[in-house]
Amino acid sequence: MNPSVAMPLDVKLMNGTALLLVLGFVVLSVVAGGQWLGRLPVFSLKGVTVMGDMNHNSPLTLRANVAPGLNGNFFSVDLARARKAFESVPWVRHAVVRREFPNRLRVELQEHVAVAYWGAEPELRLMNSYGEVFEANLGEVEQDNLPKLSGPDGQSADVLAMYRTLAPLLTGMDMPLELLELTGRGSWRARLDGGAVIELGRGAPDEVGDRLQRFLKTLTQVTSRYARSPGSLESADLRHVNGYAVKLRGVTTLAADGGKK
Repeated sequence: MNPSVAMPLDVKLMNGTALLLVLGFVVLSVVAGGQWLGRLPVFSLKGVTVMGDMNHNSPLTLRANVAPGLNGNFFSVDLARARKAFESVPWVRHAVVRREFPNRLRVELQEHVAVAYWGAEPELRLMNSYGEVFEANLGEVEQDNLPKLSGPDGQSADVLAMYRTLAPLLTGMDMPLELLELTGRGSWRARLDGGAVIELGRGAPDEVGDRLQRFLKTLTQVTSRYARSPGSLESADLRHVNGYAVKLRGVTTLAADGGKK
């Protein structure tokens, strides 16, 4: 039996080079074919289908605002850039952009739902149901009598959570909450629809809510003693450890917490 003969090194190199050339040719052919295919007119973007929330924008105005920034064709259009373009339109909170073969884009929109004003005059902005502050034309707000919330930057969601805790308590006493403020020192201040101001002190929603609830339970007793109604309240300070101070129209008194006066 003849021993095996090793393949010469130059032959190995030649075979390897040939294989690399073939693979390179295949790759280049695929790339060139893809580029040629992508340049076909059938894949040029022909339109955008807009779906979802459109209470403050129409498909026509959306396409007009965003279309100039949509570069490329079905394959090359930058979906992330397109999403940002739609989300830059007033009232649009979130956009999902997908390709729709062979030459369209499909966009699903979620608009902001305004639940409050944020900040102070004359630089009021809007807050959505997620506690996010956004810029939009205040004249387009459909809801009447939105509350006003304010506080340090970055804490809008905390202020909204506190409002959602306190507002039902006050509404139950026919004392609508008009403004809620988180001061720079971390203390809460409320202004009612009738103009009364309540200093609520510090704390999380459950803590401040319990404090307000104890106050409201005894408020009627205090006001009736002076032949007044809860609507006569001018101010209240709930920051006292064992009680609260109230001011009625023409009367000032101090009542202990829990109904002890």
